[in-house]
Amino acid sequence: MSPPTEFPPPPVSSFVELVQSRRVWLDEVLIPWCRTARRRDLLLAEQAWPDLAGRPDPGMTLWLWAWQRFPVLAEAGLTALNETWPVTVLLHDGTAATGFPDARQSAQGQLVLVAAQGAVLGPFSIDDIAEIERAEFPE
Repeated sequence: MSPPTEFPPPPVSSFVELVQSRRVWLDEVLIPWCRTARRRDLLLAEQAWPDLAGRPDPGMTLWLWAWQRFPVLAEAGLTALNETWPVTVLLHDGTAATGFPDARQSAQGQLVLVAAQGAVLGPFSIDDIAEIERAEFPE
């Protein structure tokens, strides 16, 4: 009979500590990463999302966290893009577009806007967007 294998002590010793360490990892590693990652990496993360984050819907976590890099789109307490206000999207190439974010059509790091006249604008890749500002209501 062989003796039990010796393992180094774990960084946490109780279930409560384990849950707290996961919350810290989410808050200090995963969410900040989502806010800055390139779209191609976010798409890879979406494929592994059950392993990374468990059961939460990637659309309500991964992609919402990614859009938090533009605070006007992802406000605290909302579980989807904020469609309340029109926004102006400025792309890195200098192109600008103004309209209301469409949370249903915007998916996987692609933002879709609906202009005042009902025209659909986009999709705009999260990687191509330099900034997003709240715009005035169209008259």
